[in-house]
Amino acid sequence: MTPALALRALTLADEVEALAAHEELAREGFSFLPDGRPDDWTGYLAHLADEHEGVNLPVGRVPATFLVADGGGTIVGRASVRHELNAALARVGGHIGYGVRPAYRRRGFATEILRQSLALARSLGLDRALVTCDDDNVASARTIERCGGVLEDVVLEGASPKRRYWIPTSI
Repeated sequence: MTPALALRALTLADEVEALAAHEELAREGFSFLPDGRPDDWTGYLAHLADEHEGVNLPVGRVPATFLVADGGGTIVGRASVRHELNAALARVGGHIGYGVRPAYRRRGFATEILRQSLALARSLGLDRALVTCDDDNVASARTIERCGGVLEDVVLEGASPKRRYWIPTSI
């Protein structure tokens, strides 16, 4: 049984734990925090708030909501929900990106993070969401399929094939 999990915004109090999570996933080549490790935490939180509101976005960026997955007072993972797609995201990034810290995998957290992210996407007016994963990431593919994902295709991105799934947000 998966412990209770809530997606929530980062706070000032999360700095140490979020940076630790970022370092853990960086060892696997995955970025926990969008845009990498920040030097100024307060400024970083303001940047995430701007991105959520769609203001002061760099060229090529879309409005997005970044949330951490809080499992009983511990950050166990994260989700990024892009409010719309640009050309690059329509190819491989998708509407939703998620990740789970290594110590919390295989406990159902990824599925719950994706389910809650789909509910957020629905509240943003999206009827379906594009979610992608590496072709060889069996765990992520299963998570996406468990949440109703239907494989559209596999595209080559650099040397790494990416699986592209569409999921109804009304799950």
